[in-house]
Amino acid sequence: MQTEERRLYQIMTIIIVTMALFALISGGPLSVLKGTLHLQAANARLISDFTLHGAQVALFNAATVGALALIIVFYASISLSGPTLACVLTMMGFSFFGNTLLNCTPIIIGVWIASKLAGKTFGAYSIIALFGTALGPLVTYVMFDIGLSLFISIPLALFCGVLAGFLLPAIASPLLILHQGYNLYNMGFSCGFLGLFWANLLRATGRMEELTIAWNSETSLPMLLFIPALSLLFLIFARLSGRTRKNIGELRAIQLLTGRLPFDFFDTGQFGGTMVNISLLGLVAWAYVLLIGAPLNGPVVGGILTIMAFGGFGKTLRNTFPIALGVLLATLLFSKSPAAPGPLLALLFGTTLAPIAGQFGIIAGIGAGMVHLVMVEATGAWHGGLDLYNNGFAGGLTATLFVATMQWYKTNRAREDFD
Repeated sequence: MQTEERRLYQIMTIIIVTMALFALISGGPLSVLKGTLHLQAANARLISDFTLHGAQVALFNAATVGALALIIVFYASISLSGPTLACVLTMMGFSFFGNTLLNCTPIIIGVWIASKLAGKTFGAYSIIALFGTALGPLVTYVMFDIGLSLFISIPLALFCGVLAGFLLPAIASPLLILHQGYNLYNMGFSCGFLGLFWANLLRATGRMEELTIAWNSETSLPMLLFIPALSLLFLIFARLSGRTRKNIGELRAIQLLTGRLPFDFFDTGQFGGTMVNISLLGLVAWAYVLLIGAPLNGPVVGGILTIMAFGGFGKTLRNTFPIALGVLLATLLFSKSPAAPGPLLALLFGTTLAPIAGQFGIIAGIGAGMVHLVMVEATGAWHGGLDLYNNGFAGGLTATLFVATMQWYKTNRAREDFD
């Protein structure tokens, strides 16, 4: 194991253990464990804020899911680097509003079965397995919310989760081709596509309820301090890897990358600069939320953590800003509140489209952000909130439109110049 990978394991272990211990000590072990057990049966569809069950319960749930992801990365014998770090942090982020150990596990098992059938190692499909947990709400919903006896609903939910995971490897690659790597949450696109079928099957049987929003409007002290503490830890590890001047130089170099999938920033050898990039992305997003007066609840902290997650695998300060600006401009244009759940989450998670700005420039990035807001407010209902990465689904559609248009324009422009 290389020094950089060892440091990533160290930082993730520190984060997970600290979260778990803080939650247990501050919330009381029995209370937190009972709350976490209750959370396994709670509504997990978009948007279900787990901090409504208590900040400590949400933190402990995120720690357990993060531990599961980190263990899978280790035993799948794949490197902990940009893509796998993104998996672990993203799963932790969505464990503040959707993912639990119960609803993640069947999806992962389904992908494992697919890997065996295809004659592949699980490591080859591990990223699909981890990001595929975006369909976790399908398991929870079928198990507890469709009105069947638990003797029927539990095995049915497990079967649905395993089947969903089994199908994901078959559709992930073809959908990546559609947007050509310009949507960082490709598994969100894949899960949304698959979620359409599950949602409409449930609608056909009369067992699909309308979406509701469970949104905590209060900010607790642990949630307020979580992102700054996390960012500080990444900065400390960046400093341990090299001098400040060296890290700043690496950070500048990283800003020039387009971020298009698949590109691991750690492969550039700029470990310290990548860690600083992750940290600054979190701090800037955190400051924006405070500026507009929005609560730092489960979904919002999950959104910021997901931005940080891709700070080593596609997102930079330079390529995320135009997307965020585009979402904000569309929010103001349509007379929406920037602090409302839809526009705020669209701005945070809409940075999935960062490679468009990185490749095609600021104007294209702003345009993509504006279109994304319109799309993402509609797509959640299509899959019934069963795909936690709804912005990845909407981002895949937006990226496909923009990339196809841009490439068509460039191709025809080149022909005209040649003529």
